[in-house]
Order: sequence, then C-alpha cells, then structure tokens
Amino acid sequence: MRRNGISLLPAILTGMWDYNYELTGRTISPRPFVPVNDDLRDERCTEIINIQKVGLATRLTAINCSKIIIGISGGLDSTLALLVAVHTFDYLKLDRKGIIGVTMPGFGTTNRTYDNAVQLMKELGITIREISIAPAVLQHFTDIGHNKDIHDVTYENSQARERTQIIMDIANAENGIVLGTGDLSELALGWATYNGDHMSMYGINVGVPKTLVRYLVNWFAVRADKRSLKNTLLDIIDTPISPELIPAKKNGTIKQKTEDLVGPYDLHDFFLYYTLRYGFSPKRIFYLAGIAFKDEFSKEMILKWLKVFFRRFFNQQFKRSCLPDGPKVGSVCLSPRGDWRMPSDASSVMWLKELDEISL
Repeated sequence: MRRNGISLLPAILTGMWDYNYELTGRTISPRPFVPVNDDLRDERCTEIINIQKVGLATRLTAINCSKIIIGISGGLDSTLALLVAVHTFDYLKLDRKGIIGVTMPGFGTTNRTYDNAVQLMKELGITIREISIAPAVLQHFTDIGHNKDIHDVTYENSQARERTQIIMDIANAENGIVLGTGDLSELALGWATYNGDHMSMYGINVGVPKTLVRYLVNWFAVRADKRSLKNTLLDIIDTPISPELIPAKKNGTIKQKTEDLVGPYDLHDFFLYYTLRYGFSPKRIFYLAGIAFKDEFSKEMILKWLKVFFRRFFNQQFKRSCLPDGPKVGSVCLSPRGDWRMPSDASSVMWLKELDEISL
C-alpha cells in the first residue's frame, strides 16, 4: 500500500507507527461526515433532509397515521426532528396541528432552551403542550426511596424515562406515533437512557451524526420564511449541547455539558467514521486523528477520548440491539437489522490494549 509515493505497508504490518510523521499532498478532513465545499455541503444536506422526509412519509402512509408526538427540548436533535416532521407534513399536505410538540421542563431546564422550544413550536404552527415532569419524578423518587438531592444516574434517568412515558401515552391517546430525536453519534456512545430517550416509534435522526446536525438545522434556518424563526434556529445552533438533567448554575445557565462528560463530538464522529466505514485499527485511527486535528487537540487528548470511544462503543451495544426503525442517510449506520450486527457482550479489551501500547 502506498500513499503519495510512500509505502505504508511496513508500518501497517508491524504496527510501528511514527505518530509525528505528517502526510504530504493529502488532507485528512477532521469532519469526514461534513463536505468542506459549500455547494457540496448544501447538496448533501438537501439530500439527507429529503431522505428523512420520504422515510417518515412512507411510515405514516403505511400505518395510516396523521399525528406525530415529539418531545421538544430546545436542543439541536429535537429541533431537527421537528423541522423534518413539519417538512414531511407539508409534503403530505397534512395539517401541521397534527404534530404535537411537548415541552417537558424538569430540574435542569434553563430559560434559554425552554424559551427556544416554545418559540420554535409557535413559529412552526404546530400543537403545543407543556407538561412539567417535576411532580411526577419527585413522587417517583418517594416511591423508590431515592434522595432527590443525590444527583446520580437514577436522578437523571428517572427524568428521561418520565418524559418518554408522557409522550408515549399521549401518542396512544392521540392515535399517533412518537418521533425519536436521538442521533447517530449518541447511539455510538450509548449517550441515551435505556427505555428513555433511547426509545420511540420511529427514529428520524438515527443515521445523522452530531457534527452534521448543526448544518442540517442551519439548512432550514437559511430557508426560513420568517426572520424570527431564523433567529430562533440560529440561537439553538449556538446553545451548548446538554441533556439538562442536572440543575442549572445559579445564574441560570447550563451546568451539564455533554462534551465535557463524553468528549468532543468532532473527535467521536471522526473515530466512528473510520471505525465503521473503513474498519481501521485503533492505532491507525489515532495516527490519522493526530494529523486531522493537529491544530485543535493534543495527541494526549485524542488518545484519551479514543479510549473512551471504544470503551463506550462496545459497552453500549445493548442499546443499539433494540433500536426502533429509522432512515439510513449515509454510508455509516448502526441499525441492528442490516448494517451493524454486534453481540451486546462483545469485549473492547483488544482495542484498548492496542491503544495502551501507544507511547507519546
């Protein structure tokens, strides 16, 4: 194997990588899911939105359904899901009031995300419902004997599951379906509550990586027919990514930031792409990431989060083994029904061992 006239075969066979070696004449994109060229990016976004639209339209037509229920948080993923739903209803010539957006403020909801969620629903002309989860979750804590002042995984997941129960039951009452909002990157990392936001009746964003979600929401913002809608979408794009399950800071801003906990999505999407699309080894992915992100992240930081990626990717497979249906929009997909088959008890030991052999 040769790259730019230089043989890489000895390094591949022996595993002896020179991590300071830089490729010449070749660019490694730090965001492989996002085309660099503006025209190509717009074309790709248009194609993805159309795939999502047709996929959802096909499902609604097949089950003779004209109502969708979506939990709206004011974050990127639920925003994209709602925009695609509206796009689909317009395509099918259905009344947008058949889309029921439910905002469910809880212990960590900030004014910024709440206001954006409500404003977005108003701008799009859908049915709006607001149900606070706080009373139900506090009652649940009492029932199971959990201290509300202990902000552990039980504290967080109880909120996510309460929200899912609410929208599932509304879907039953309205004879509609719950539209899932989780994206491809969250599925790869298992960054979802099992049987909480992990579950829906159709997962519209399951094929879309996090680094691409912003561009898709921006695609809608650029085409917004109202300035107020555009401004709301742009503010959502600028909002830090967070599940908002931990109480906010004293000044009312987001305390729990996802990328502080699991790592930068730019890195994780890069790891995901080269793991699934090409099946590269951990050492090779680290080598390429060192080139692609040389001006953004240190090699120590890349190695740290690459270990987190493989550990979580293996440990969280059980969540991907029972995913709802959703549209495939690109060459990388984690659907257990076709693209990705992996035992839920697979071990990451060999991958992590290879990374432990790297000396910086």
